[in-house]
Amino acid sequence: MGIPNASNCVVNDNMVPFASFYILIFIIGVAASMVALWAFITSRSAKKCINVYFINLLTSDFLLMLALPVKIAKDLGNDSKSLTIFHCQVSAPLIYINMYASIIFLAFVSVQRYLQITRSSKLLRLQEVGFAVLMSSVVWFLVLFINVPNMAIPIKKNVEDKVGLTCSDIKDDMGKHWHALSVFLGMAIFLNASVAVLLSNGLVLKKFWGRRESDPEERAVARHAFINIALVTLAYVVSFVPYHAVRMPYTFTQIEVITGCTLRKNLFLAKESTLLLAILHLCFDPVLYFVICRAFRHQITKAFSIKRAVPDADPG
Repeated sequence: MGIPNASNCVVNDNMVPFASFYILIFIIGVAASMVALWAFITSRSAKKCINVYFINLLTSDFLLMLALPVKIAKDLGNDSKSLTIFHCQVSAPLIYINMYASIIFLAFVSVQRYLQITRSSKLLRLQEVGFAVLMSSVVWFLVLFINVPNMAIPIKKNVEDKVGLTCSDIKDDMGKHWHALSVFLGMAIFLNASVAVLLSNGLVLKKFWGRRESDPEERAVARHAFINIALVTLAYVVSFVPYHAVRMPYTFTQIEVITGCTLRKNLFLAKESTLLLAILHLCFDPVLYFVICRAFRHQITKAFSIKRAVPDADPG
């Protein structure tokens, strides 16, 4: 099939079900993130190294919350050309800034967790707060460098106002090429971060598994930690692996390497379905804070514990 068929192919004509899920994720994510923000603000140990990464992860989640309402409005069927342009130039890049910042910070959290558990004295510098602040600055510079050009590169001068307008329809050649480059760079970030997450968590799981023959109390603690780390790893895999498995094939439809309408629609739906899983990490992150961050867990437990009223000794 040729290019004319590709240009007339509407791929985003069934987005309302996605919007329904995004509304639910947004509501849960906002509530959980506000609780997390309160817990970190009131915590006395927020300046610990691993908590620096958690606070940056939470900051990234708030950027995602700014972007989601626009995507929800778009998916609910608002075909306004101005809304589509705003989504493509602002909210969509914010979603990807959040995604890759979150992936990197989750990798740092996993490595830091491994260093804490193994008590590695050879890598003490990696566990300093100053190092965590420096690396967080590098992460933000990297993800902004990759994604801000997608906001800044001008769109086509004459954008056709048509049904099913997509981001690739409004980009000129330079915009499409940078978008493709940003996808490749994002894929490289994901692969490297995944190695760090899976290797660090795998070594931690191996260490806890080795304690299964210890005394009952230590075995119970090790079993609890093993389950928590396994669930965190599973959440990472479910959130980000499916999306990156379909991201590159879908990108080929945007730069018109793949032009068949049926295949384009299938890849678009696959990309949107897996993007939904990726954005679901907005709900997973507060659970991660509770599982790994002792200060966060202490604040939440203290706030939501049932306090029994003490009877007044003087009834008069």
